[in-house]
Amino acid sequence: MRLETLLNEPESKKQEPAWLARALRLVTDVHPGEAVTALLLTANVFLLLSAYYVLKPLREDLILAKDSGAEYKSYLSGAIALLLFALVPAYGKLVDALPRIKLVIGVSLAFAAQLLLFYVAIAIPALKDNLGYVFYVWVGIFNVMVVAQFWGYANDLYEKEQGDRLFPMVAIGASVGAAVGSKGAKFLINGLGEPTMLLVAAGLLVLCAGLYYLVERREGNPTEKAPASRAEGDEKKTKKGGFGLVLGQRYLLLIALFALIYNWVNSNGEYMLSRVIQEEALGLIKEGKLAAKDKGSAIGAAYADFFFYVNVAGVVLQTFVVSRVVRWLKLPAAFLFMPALALTNGFLFAFVPFVAKIGKGAENAIDYSLNNTLKQMLWLVTSPDMKYKAKQVVDTFCVRMGDVFSAASVFLLVDFLKFSVPTFAWLSIILAGCWLFLAIAIGRLYHGLEERKEKLGT
Repeated sequence: MRLETLLNEPESKKQEPAWLARALRLVTDVHPGEAVTALLLTANVFLLLSAYYVLKPLREDLILAKDSGAEYKSYLSGAIALLLFALVPAYGKLVDALPRIKLVIGVSLAFAAQLLLFYVAIAIPALKDNLGYVFYVWVGIFNVMVVAQFWGYANDLYEKEQGDRLFPMVAIGASVGAAVGSKGAKFLINGLGEPTMLLVAAGLLVLCAGLYYLVERREGNPTEKAPASRAEGDEKKTKKGGFGLVLGQRYLLLIALFALIYNWVNSNGEYMLSRVIQEEALGLIKEGKLAAKDKGSAIGAAYADFFFYVNVAGVVLQTFVVSRVVRWLKLPAAFLFMPALALTNGFLFAFVPFVAKIGKGAENAIDYSLNNTLKQMLWLVTSPDMKYKAKQVVDTFCVRMGDVFSAASVFLLVDFLKFSVPTFAWLSIILAGCWLFLAIAIGRLYHGLEERKEKLGT
C-alpha cells in the first residue's frame, strides 16, 4: 500500500499492516485500523511539545536579560492569567463558529504567524529591548492553549473505550517531545542562534497543522460544516461559554479546582526544590568542596542531572507502565497516585528536605506520564463543547491561576514572613490533602458516568 493512500484514505484503516498494530501492543492495546491515526496524533503532540521547549530558552534569555527579570517572571504570571480570562471566551466563540478541523488548523497557523512577527521584532534593537516581557507572556499563553486544544481534539476524535486504550500511547509524544525539544534547543542556540529558534518553532506548528488534516482525512470529515461545539447530527446550539460550562457542572468545577490546586502544589514544590539545591551548593562552599565562583555551574549541573533522570523515568513509565496501570486499576483508583505522592513529598520537605529531591523527582516523573494521561482521559465522558471550551478554561486559566497563587504564597510566607522551606512545606501538605479529596470526588463522578455509559452535557 502506498504511504499516501495509508495516510489519506478512510478505507485504508481496514488495510493497515497487521504487524503495525502488533508492534504497538508493547505499549498498549491497539486494534486493527487504529495504528496510523494514533501514530499521527503521537507525532502531532511530539511536535507541539518540541516547539514549546525550543522556545523556552529564548523566553528565559529575553526576560532574565532585564534587571529584576526573575521578579518580573512572577508578576507576569498574573498578566498571563488576566489575558487568558479574555482569550478563553474568544476561543469559545471560534468553537461555536468553526468546524473542528478549521479550528485546530487555524489556531495552529495563527500562532505560527505570530512567531514570524517576533522574528522580525527581535531583529529591531528598539523593539528587542522590551520584547522579553511580551514574549514571556505570549509563550505562557501559547503553551497551554495549543496543548489543551490538541487534547480536546483527541477527546473529540475517540470514543471513551478507544481513548482509554490509546491515550497512554499518544501521550508518549509529549514526553519524548519535551526531552527532544530541550536537547534540540541547545543545538539550535549553539549552531544557528536564538532568533532562528522562532522560525524552527513556526515550522513545527505548520507541520502540526498538516498532521491535523491527515488525521481528519482518515477519521473525520474535512469538509464538515457543523461547528466543533456540536456533536455529529446535533442541531442544538450551545450558548454557554467555557466559564459558564465549568460553573454549571459539578464534575467540571471539581476538575477546575483540581487543576488550580495541582499547579499550586507543583509550583510550590519547584520553588522548594530550587531552595534545597541552592542550600546544598552553599553547604559545599562552606565545607570548602566548592569554589564560590562555581556556585552557578554547580546549581546548573544539579538541575541538568535532575531533569535528565526525570525525563528518562517519565518516558519509561509512559511507554511501559501507564497503559497497564490504567487497564488494571482504572481511572478512579489511578487518579489518587499523584496527590498521595505530593502529600508524601510535602512531608519530606517538612522533615527531611534534602531527601525530598528524590521524592520531587519521582513526583515529576509520574506527573509527566501517568497523571498527564489521566487528566486527558477525564474529558472522554464530556460533550464536544466541553472538550474544546471548558477544557481551555481548565488547562489554561485555572493552571495559570495556580502559578499566581503559588507566587503570592512565596511572597507572603517566604519574602514577608520569612518562612523556611520545612515550614513553607506545610502549605503544600494542606493543599495536597485537599487535592486528594478532590481526586476521590472526581473519580466517583467519572465512575458514575462510566457505569451509566453517559456523556456529560448530552
